Amino acid sequence: MGFFNFFSKEKKKTLDKGLERTKEGVFSKITRALAGKKTIDDDFLDNLEEIFITSDVGVDTTLKIIERLQQRVARDKYVSTSELNDLLCQEITDLLVGDEDEEAAPDFTLPKHTDGPHVIMVVGVNGVGKTTTIGKLASQFKKAGYSVMLGAADTFRAAAVEQLDVWAERAGVPIVKQKLGADPAAVAFDTLQSAKANGVDVAIIDTAGRLHNKKGLMDELTKIRNVMQKVVPDAPHEVLLVLDGSTGQNAFEQARQFVAATKVNQLAITKLDGTAKGGVVIGISDQFQIPVKYIGLGEGIDDLQVFHKREFVDSLFGNK
Repeated sequence: MGFFNFFSKEKKKTLDKGLERTKEGVFSKITRALAGKKTIDDDFLDNLEEIFITSDVGVDTTLKIIERLQQRVARDKYVSTSELNDLLCQEITDLLVGDEDEEAAPDFTLPKHTDGPHVIMVVGVNGVGKTTTIGKLASQFKKAGYSVMLGAADTFRAAAVEQLDVWAERAGVPIVKQKLGADPAAVAFDTLQSAKANGVDVAIIDTAGRLHNKKGLMDELTKIRNVMQKVVPDAPHEVLLVLDGSTGQNAFEQARQFVAATKVNQLAITKLDGTAKGGVVIGISDQFQIPVKYIGLGEGIDDLQVFHKREFVDSLFGNK
């Protein structure tokens, strides 16, 4: 119990530190907008709308938040500035996709599959931290007691295979790879066959990090999916889209294209520690109705956290 408390405190410290720039950029502006006011009025709501939009929460999600606040003010007739913090926390938490009951489970817990490993197919453009996220995931799953295998199915760039190789070594897990230019689906097939034969718990498949035309992207990812299902019928169990949180609206566009191309059901938002645009987490989860599964808060191998929406919002607003 003592270790759990220590771990929770350390995790919260990492989260608070990682979101520091977003808190400074967003919530110091909210404090200034509130200065001298005794109640929430239209001028303040207009300022709040601008603050959220410029912090990459996104127009549609921002308008939802403002509308809910307006409804609350109209219903209660009076909402004091001191109540605003709790009110915003609740409204934003409600907008984030995900079941709060799931947050009670230990981090990095996976379901057990009887017909093979738990399969995670990772997608995203080059430069968003996709390979780094895979390496960190492998390390965290291994620490949680799972056996892990990586599949280097981004066969179009030598650097992609080399980088994944380095992360596999750092995490201490095996990797399946083929020569440059090999069929990505064949690599995925070999990875799952090996993982199944060796009783591996989780197989993580890297894919090409380029945004070519939508049909080409869809065809490639569909082929990988179909080939994997010959080994593990319900694979992949997770299609994890990795997005760079520091790119703001560009991350929205990437999400739009990948969601159109394949069945993305989980998100990982990286590089939140280096940006004031952490509001992108709220907007992307709301707009695409896909849960954020992981957030990246630093360069270290342990600086990847399972996303808990209440913890995230509390940290964002400086709640204890």
